[in-house]
Amino acid sequence: MAVQDFAAPVSLDEALPAFAGGDQPAWLAGGTDLLVGMRLGAKNPDRIVDLKRIPELMAIVEDESAVRLGAAVASYDLVRHPSVAGLYPGLAEALDLIGSTQIQGRCSAGGNLCNASPAADSIPALIANNASCRIIGPEGERLLPVEQFVTGPGSTALTSGELLVELILPRPPERGSDAYLRLTPRTEMDIAVAGAGVALALDEEGRCYSARIAVGAVAATALLVEEAGAALLGSRLEQDAIDAAVAAVRAAACPISDKRASADYRRHVVGVLVARAIRIAHERIVRGEAS
Repeated sequence: MAVQDFAAPVSLDEALPAFAGGDQPAWLAGGTDLLVGMRLGAKNPDRIVDLKRIPELMAIVEDESAVRLGAAVASYDLVRHPSVAGLYPGLAEALDLIGSTQIQGRCSAGGNLCNASPAADSIPALIANNASCRIIGPEGERLLPVEQFVTGPGSTALTSGELLVELILPRPPERGSDAYLRLTPRTEMDIAVAGAGVALALDEEGRCYSARIAVGAVAATALLVEEAGAALLGSRLEQDAIDAAVAAVRAAACPISDKRASADYRRHVVGVLVARAIRIAHERIVRGEAS
């Protein structure tokens, strides 16, 4: 089957009916995954619906409680937006690792999430920052935590006709910051062997009162490791607390062995990345780079 129709709606009201019009429709946000999949024969839509003309999907909106990232906003624009880079430096780091500058000019955080790769860089960073997905569809609107959005490799919680509209990131807590690290076989444009996103907040005495730790490329989906965050609570991020968080992450990981790395290596490396990301987020708070 070849593409028979192309639609470019200018509103959400136009988008949903346009998507329902094909037997195998596909959303087009940046196209960096869709077009490659079509060329390889892995994806074969008969209708493509371009989302780049819908204002809600191309907006970055900030208010007192949250920053809302349109699902089709280019990663290049997100990385360079002062609210994203300033409030969520770890998320900006993750987005800046996706492909080349040319790819970042088209790809989006929403598209990276919907592609649902276990090794996606943005997903652990979004989970660490407690991001939610705003989804609309034939049955109305719903919110879903990012950690529940991806259900397996290449699979999401979106049902037929649904669209991811935006990612909602609550403002970091007072004296909070984040960090993201990954390891790849090569230094540029490769898929992560392991990734780690960490978001922390410290009180005036330097004790951790909020911690979320998420890891990628060590399971079928990115994982929120609640036990790892809990290990840091009440501590001043002493080595014992960090070691406990690392142990929790390694216990939660269930990686595979492939041509990039063995399962044992991935399990070891993800702990190293978590420990380093904790220290980076801590340093950002101490240096006054936190919210």
